[in-house]
Amino acid sequence: MYTAPLKDMQFVINELIDIDTLASYPNFEDVSPDLVETILSEAGKVASEVLAPLNKIGDQQGSHLKDGKVVVPDGFTEAFKLFSESGWMSVDQVTEFDGQGLPHLVQCAVSEMWHASNMAFTLCPLLTNGAVEAIYAHGSDSLKQTYLPNMIAGKWTGTMNLTEPQAGSDLAAVRTKATPDGDRYRIKGQKIYITWGDHEMTENIIHLVLARLPDAPEGVKGISLFLVPKYLLNEDGSIGERNDAKPVSLEHKMGINASPTCVMSFGDNDGAIGYLVGEENNGLACMFTMMNLARLAVGMEGIGLSEGAYQVAVAYAKERKQGFAPGHEGRVAIIEHADVRRMLMQMRAFTEASRALGYTAAAAHDHAHNSPDEAVRAKQQKRIDLLIPITKGWCTEIAQEVSSIAVQVHGGMGFIEETGVAQYMRDARILPIYEGTTGIQALDLMGRKLMRDSGAGMIDLLEELKAFNIELQSQDDATFASIKTQFNTALNAAMESTEWVLTNAKSDPNLAGAVGVNMLMMMGTTLGGYLLAKGAVAAQKHISSGSGDEFYNNKISVATFYAEQILPRSLAYATSVKAGHKAVMSLSTDSF
Repeated sequence: MYTAPLKDMQFVINELIDIDTLASYPNFEDVSPDLVETILSEAGKVASEVLAPLNKIGDQQGSHLKDGKVVVPDGFTEAFKLFSESGWMSVDQVTEFDGQGLPHLVQCAVSEMWHASNMAFTLCPLLTNGAVEAIYAHGSDSLKQTYLPNMIAGKWTGTMNLTEPQAGSDLAAVRTKATPDGDRYRIKGQKIYITWGDHEMTENIIHLVLARLPDAPEGVKGISLFLVPKYLLNEDGSIGERNDAKPVSLEHKMGINASPTCVMSFGDNDGAIGYLVGEENNGLACMFTMMNLARLAVGMEGIGLSEGAYQVAVAYAKERKQGFAPGHEGRVAIIEHADVRRMLMQMRAFTEASRALGYTAAAAHDHAHNSPDEAVRAKQQKRIDLLIPITKGWCTEIAQEVSSIAVQVHGGMGFIEETGVAQYMRDARILPIYEGTTGIQALDLMGRKLMRDSGAGMIDLLEELKAFNIELQSQDDATFASIKTQFNTALNAAMESTEWVLTNAKSDPNLAGAVGVNMLMMMGTTLGGYLLAKGAVAAQKHISSGSGDEFYNNKISVATFYAEQILPRSLAYATSVKAGHKAVMSLSTDSF
């Protein structure tokens, strides 16, 4: 059973993010630590009492296609009704269309709990929120008024339709056609990997579909974005006839079995009716509005899966008795074994570091969109642009390691489906693929985020880390010795690697692809160490002020473990970065 880690979530929000600064913005004037605490507490109840009990049921039953309709696992429809009627679909949505208007940081925190308790279920609201973002940013006033209120209320859900059989990540190869028909369009084509592309949990589904107009230029510059509802609307806004869009099959997957991954066919008859979102041939830019926040959301999925896997491993380690341990009489629970402690500490340190990174990225988004200071908005926009590929890439790769360790803690029973721990590993495996693979995130980091501004955004971030390092080095040696040493080493490695890449990448076309993932993993690892060390300093202040809460000592212990056992990876990643591309590209194609 999942229990929300509320205390650590609140610590990150209050100590590392500074919720008071966000609350000073006009849009968030009603936000306070107490309000956030209440929201997180209520969300935790939904996660543990409603969603978590359905996680294994969903995995075992899966969704299936029957008579052209997707049938979801037992309990999902009722859970979605409760979820939407309780307002959880509208947490950070604009008040203009009856959203609650809370910071995206709060949305990310509650979504971590949804993902930890039942990721397959949570993919549906995740995609809906992304569709809302794209329609709000680029849709006409008419489209906004017609579709957003019901989507934000959870009465209708949304999807993203990009990929086609011949066009995976290469969207330049999209072939779906859109033919003008008065003030609307007729869409014909097929899309694959459409998460929650069909279901009966709500009365309508709003598909966002990439397609080409008849006279569109080749490549990505000729793609437009269209809103294609499952059911057309009558003049009074009520549900009308079925549109020419349907699921033709569901994928059989290694995980997230409850989430229907559909092959969607548009226009088998007269053409699915769609409405242009944004300008013609500018669909990719519109879709990236949705994609960027979706990438951050997938990073939160990684954090949630890591937390869920950690909790399952801890529970098993406390109840499974095996062997003997120093200082104990008789057989002991395996949590008393040092190697098991090592695995649990590694899982916990990774999870807390990734949580801090995800929340930091979410807060940067809030600053960029809500600060009254134009300079702050510009700086924070660069920051969130930089952090999104790192957060998405690193947190989802970390989820692979954490969920794998969870299986290892269980020993042979981890390989048996009965325990349920294998589900976390299977579910987590999609995350480094979703919304752009880790390699694509790395190319984004290297190209659009590092080289495009000659490293200005990255250098600004590293300067922030350097300023913190001065504060860190002044801390008590007895408590912070290893944190100080290892963070200083990792920071220097990150600065040297950034300088090396900026010097060499422009003259080496293979460099970004060859070393980008190592650069991303180095930055994620370093930022994780930075945020845990920052949390340790904050915890020490509470201790020095007389707090006897063991939580603060634990924060220092976890940060110390991370510094000693995980942060040295940064130096290894940096070494690989500076090795360049030669060994990577040294074999001929025929030699493989």
